[in-house]
Amino acid sequence: MKRLAARLQSVDDRWVCRVNREWKCGVLDWIMPRITHLGGAGFTLTFLVAWFTLVPSPLRYWALEGLVSLTFSHLAVRLGKHCWHRLRPYLQLSELSTVPTPLRDYSFPSGHTTAAFSVAIVWVLHAPWLIWLLLPLAAGVGLSRIYLGLHYPTDVAVGAWLGTVFAIISHCLFLWM
Repeated sequence: MKRLAARLQSVDDRWVCRVNREWKCGVLDWIMPRITHLGGAGFTLTFLVAWFTLVPSPLRYWALEGLVSLTFSHLAVRLGKHCWHRLRPYLQLSELSTVPTPLRDYSFPSGHTTAAFSVAIVWVLHAPWLIWLLLPLAAGVGLSRIYLGLHYPTDVAVGAWLGTVFAIISHCLFLWM
């Protein structure tokens, strides 16, 4: 098991270095710090409150479904960070560059990616045609976390999985109500 974990860490290290260093360019340096905020608490909560406030029924209830998904997926992220004390890549790999004031809590799983997927998938489940817009945005949030040296690829993959699972559970609960 230790060999598998070491191998996975080696792959994670290689990929975070590749994305963070080899993909560096002016366009991505401008885009990634902005797209990463689509998975932040400020944006996701503001979006859900605005949707609930401004959109007429029954579409307004998508926001409640999204809030349930976001809340429970966030609890899973907090539990994951508490159980697995994985340092962020920029703290482990000195050659990485990151944002001026990076987060210092643990990196596993990615909360921003989880939040982006937990909200995006709720919308996709209601309006499947939105997949072409929302899935790339949610994936972009995950990629931005790697690009900025804040998360490993496995942090992002597990975050995407958690967000998706909680969105599906939330959607099913609302269908049964």
